[in-house]
Amino acid sequence: MPPTETPPTSVSFPKANRDLAWKVAPSLLLSFRYAWAGISYAFFTQRNFRIHVVVGLLAIALGLYLQLTRVEIAIIGLTTGAVLTMELLNTALESVVDLTVKQSYHELAKTAKDCAAGAVLISALVALLVAGFLILPPLMEKLQIVF
Repeated sequence: MPPTETPPTSVSFPKANRDLAWKVAPSLLLSFRYAWAGISYAFFTQRNFRIHVVVGLLAIALGLYLQLTRVEIAIIGLTTGAVLTMELLNTALESVVDLTVKQSYHELAKTAKDCAAGAVLISALVALLVAGFLILPPLMEKLQIVF
């Protein structure tokens, strides 16, 4: 693929007028629009982001079904949010690194991308551990009633 082409995606994003993007957004609404554009970009272009969204929603739904306390559901929500935040930061860092090194290989670029991916992995494993501690005991109780 020539360096000027962008990878194909299933969703095309219209070019927004970002002439003033280097300045502070003039309104709070515009700040939210930029943030939503980033979240939308990650959702439609990053498979792992979509997976984490689905798994996080399933964990919260299961917590509600199992009637976990509000604090327990909040903890699951916070850990899910941490994973999604890490995915967004990983996507941003990868984009900046790719912009910087273009089509060439650089060991420091690899290190930066690997470390960002590692941060996502650690947050996902911690979220899985937290959800396991909070969801598994009441889920096992419900399953024993059925069997």
